[in-house]
Amino acid sequence: MKFNERLKELRKQSPLTQKDIADRLNISVSAYQYYEQGKNEPNIEKLIILANLFDVTLDDLTCRHEN
Repeated sequence: MKFNERLKELRKQSPLTQKDIADRLNISVSAYQYYEQGKNEPNIEKLIILANLFDVTLDDLTCRHEN
């Protein structure tokens, strides 16, 4: 699974909207949508926020546990 697919999956499993997450990351909704579309990737600071938001490890969020 790719990062953008995992991110979308985690969001759909949570009660959070794209706007909620974008607000927490201090970015626009369209910037967040680019993450989910695979057009852009967050920096490490935003990855940490996302991992904490979804209560997952960075490895789980970035699919590092998969080959």
